[in-house]
Amino acid sequence: MFDSLSDRLNDTFDRLRGKGKLTEADITSAMRDIRMALLEADVNFKVVKEFVAKTKERCMTAEVMESLSPAQNVVKIVLDELTEMLGSTESKLVFSNRIPNVIMLVGLQGSGKTTAAVKLAYLLKKQGRSPLLAACDVYRPAAADQLATLGGEIGVPVFRGDGAHPVDIAKGAIQEAVDHLRDVVIVDTAGRLQIDEQMMQEAVDIKKAVKPDQVLMVVDAMTGQDIVNVVSTFAERTDFDGVIISKLDGDARGGGALSVRQVTGKPIKFVSMGEKPDSLEPFYPDRMAKRILGMGDVVGIIEKAQEAADAEQLEAAERMLREGFTMNDMLDQMKAVKKMGGMKGILGMLPGGQRALNRMGGNLDEGIFDKNEAIIMSMTKEERLRPSIINGQRRARIAKGAGVTPTEVNSLMKQWGEMNKMMGRMRTMANQAQAGGKKGKKGKKGKKMRMPNIPGLDAMGLGGMGGLGTGGPKSDMDLLRQMEAQMRNKK
Repeated sequence: MFDSLSDRLNDTFDRLRGKGKLTEADITSAMRDIRMALLEADVNFKVVKEFVAKTKERCMTAEVMESLSPAQNVVKIVLDELTEMLGSTESKLVFSNRIPNVIMLVGLQGSGKTTAAVKLAYLLKKQGRSPLLAACDVYRPAAADQLATLGGEIGVPVFRGDGAHPVDIAKGAIQEAVDHLRDVVIVDTAGRLQIDEQMMQEAVDIKKAVKPDQVLMVVDAMTGQDIVNVVSTFAERTDFDGVIISKLDGDARGGGALSVRQVTGKPIKFVSMGEKPDSLEPFYPDRMAKRILGMGDVVGIIEKAQEAADAEQLEAAERMLREGFTMNDMLDQMKAVKKMGGMKGILGMLPGGQRALNRMGGNLDEGIFDKNEAIIMSMTKEERLRPSIINGQRRARIAKGAGVTPTEVNSLMKQWGEMNKMMGRMRTMANQAQAGGKKGKKGKKGKKMRMPNIPGLDAMGLGGMGGLGTGGPKSDMDLLRQMEAQMRNKK
């Protein structure tokens, strides 16, 4: 979504880094570039004006101008101000003691409320709650059918109240939740225009009738600068508590979404980064700011890795350290990468990854997973467990069975070989650490090792990007153990 903005800002920072000591003219020129980048990304002009003024004032201090690394200080200030503009800290859903809690969704027509309601229900279900969806959109054809279908896919019931008034449907859903011990009701209201007085009044009536614990406005990230007028009108009429930004993975400039918090004072609670039920994510202002500035979101990658992991995978990791890396392990890692959002999703969260993707045209061949899976499935059971026995004749047979070239089989075998070597080095480190030795701090010839436990990064052909760059094997091993302990505690 913010690819163009990210590129523009990073080009500005690159020019600053190339100057060494900065002058007032350098800062003024950089602020002009930042202003244009934000405006072209559709950020509200009042927000841009205030942002640039505050940033420039902080950058012009002697503490920055006379420092040894002024350019880095400017980047840090831009990061701080961008984080502040987005809301500073995560804003979580607030649940009351009453049962059920009621969450009401409002928004414009086509903003994605129905899918957002389902994604929210899926997220709450994963957190151990028991949600019920209320189909209060009686105007859009088949709206209730759509909600029922999507709800059925995630195992969440839908209260329809066919033929009833939206206010009565909402009330009925609450009674249904009480009768069937559902602790959260998510009210999916009809889309409405802010100039449609009758529809706006209906939203007010539903809110009065069910007294929701949270009113969330669903905003399409591709709305543009008009998003400010939209949220302002809804804030006056329904006084919502927070915002869900949908379609943040779209191709539009999306800067309007950056303006919401600053203009309305309402926090962004969730963002939707795709179409699948699990694509709704809590919004972290600091992480989003870092991603926009090309700094990546390594914490997010670790969280996704933890979420994708299970007890069997942890046991498999321990076995790999003992016995080596098999083709079955590679297949499991590729499946784990798919669960984490694919190569493009992971690369976008790595420092500099989004910029690299942009330079490649934003395209990455996700089909490598299917191709490599076909290659592995064309191997015999023995070949998958002992890939070292695969010779030229076997490679030709495997290539023919998978419908690929022998070169592509060789490429996969090379990836396996690199991963197996890494596991060998990790095994050596683990043995040294267990023996109380200090030789595990560096690998052979003093080379720092990288953490291999982000599932599938090497299996998908990214090689060296499997490392977090966190400072050598000791810290990486510590992180590996911490992740393993956290997963076991969850179990």
